[in-house]
Amino acid sequence: MEKMGVIATDKREIKFYYSSASSIGKQALGYVQSSDKEVMNIDVCKTNMTGTQWAEIAAGLGKKVHQLIDVSHPDFINEYGEEVEIEDEHDWMKILEKTPSVLKYPIIVSEETYLQVKQPSDAKIFLDGDSAEIEKK
Repeated sequence: MEKMGVIATDKREIKFYYSSASSIGKQALGYVQSSDKEVMNIDVCKTNMTGTQWAEIAAGLGKKVHQLIDVSHPDFINEYGEEVEIEDEHDWMKILEKTPSVLKYPIIVSEETYLQVKQPSDAKIFLDGDSAEIEKK
């Protein structure tokens, strides 16, 4: 039985979650837009994402929600300080909902594959379809 989540996936479509406030996000967007697949760009600073969506993305990446957040980002520090002791994943989801600019890296979702784009060229590797390289990331 196929698992159904809140994020619909399609083999002909790439979903690219990024912050327009991030230089990595803006640079990787150029790579993603060069894909032969249909691309759905989701600027998390302009599109309201739910905690459930963030949880699903984190699970797809094999990570916890707090690992998606850049705690050294100025917006994070201004809002929550430098010494943060948050243990509840739901609280981390609320942080991403309220302050999406703190998303650490852009994320590509295509079919069952989730990839954090840690440098813009990571998107190119994904789009070229080199799954061996994807697994190493």
